[in-house]
Amino acid sequence: MSRAREMSKRILPAATGILLFMQSAIVVTGGGVRLTGSGLGCPTWPECTPGSYAPVPGQAEGQLHSWIEFSNRLLTFVLVLAALVTLIAVMQSGRKDLRGLALGQFLGIFGQGILGGITVLTNLNPISVASHYLLSTILIAAAVSLYSRRRTPAVKRISPRAIDIFSKLHVAIAATVVVLGTIVTGAGPHAGDVDAPRLSIRIQDATFYHAVAVVFLLVVSLAFFLSPETSGLTKKRLAIFALLSLSQGAIGAIQYLQGVPELLVAIHIAGSTLVWINAWGVWLSVQRKEMENSP
Repeated sequence: MSRAREMSKRILPAATGILLFMQSAIVVTGGGVRLTGSGLGCPTWPECTPGSYAPVPGQAEGQLHSWIEFSNRLLTFVLVLAALVTLIAVMQSGRKDLRGLALGQFLGIFGQGILGGITVLTNLNPISVASHYLLSTILIAAAVSLYSRRRTPAVKRISPRAIDIFSKLHVAIAATVVVLGTIVTGAGPHAGDVDAPRLSIRIQDATFYHAVAVVFLLVVSLAFFLSPETSGLTKKRLAIFALLSLSQGAIGAIQYLQGVPELLVAIHIAGSTLVWINAWGVWLSVQRKEMENSP
C-alpha cells in the first residue's frame, strides 16, 4: 500500500466528521442570519453590494447586517474546503464506494451557492428559502452516510420486512416534518428582512399541521421501538431520536407560546438538525451493516 493511500485512509474519518459538522453548522449560522434580520445584508449576488464582493463603509443595509451576511457567505468556502479534502481523501484511499457521495457533497455545495443567490435575488422569497434549507437536509443526510462508511464499505442489511417498512416510514415522516417546518418558517415573523414576502397561510395553521406530523412521527417511533423484531442497535438510536424529538417539541411549543423569540428559534433550528441526523441514522441502522461499527 502506497504512503499516500495510507495517509488518506487515516485522514478520511476526521475529514468526513468535519464535513458533517460544517454541513450542520452552516444551517444554524444561516438561521442566525435570518433571525438577526440580515438576510439582505448583502443585497445582491455573487457580489455583496454592487461593485464590491465585501461590505463597504456606509452601506445602506448597515454594517452589522452586511457583515453578518457576508461572514456566513465566507463560511461556504470553509465548507468547500472540507468537501474538497474529503473528496481527495476518498480518491487517494481507493474507496470507490464513497466517490459518489463525496462528489455529491462537493457539487451540492455549489448548488447551494446558486440557490443562495436566487434566494437573495428574489428578496428572500420563502419558497427559495425553503429550497435552500431542504437541499441542506439532503446534503446532511448524505454526509451522515459518508461518515458512517468512513472505515467500512457499505453493506446492505437484510432486515425483517416489517422493520424495513418501519424504517422507511419513519424517515419519510421525519422528512415530512422538516418540510412542514419550512412552511411554518415561511409563514412566521422571522423572514430575514422586514420587506421579505411571506407565505399566504396563517402561522397558526402551519404550526398545527407541523405539530400533527410530529405527534404522528413519535407514535411511529414508539411502535418501531416496541416491535420485537427491532434490533438493539436500532432501539438505541430510536431512544436517542425520541429524546431529541421530545426536547425539540417542547422547545417548539414554548417558542410558539412566547411569540417565537429569536433565541428559542435559534435553539429550535439547531435541534431540528440533530433530529434529522438521528432520523437518518435510524434508517441506516436498518438498511446498512456498517452502522454496527459507527457511533
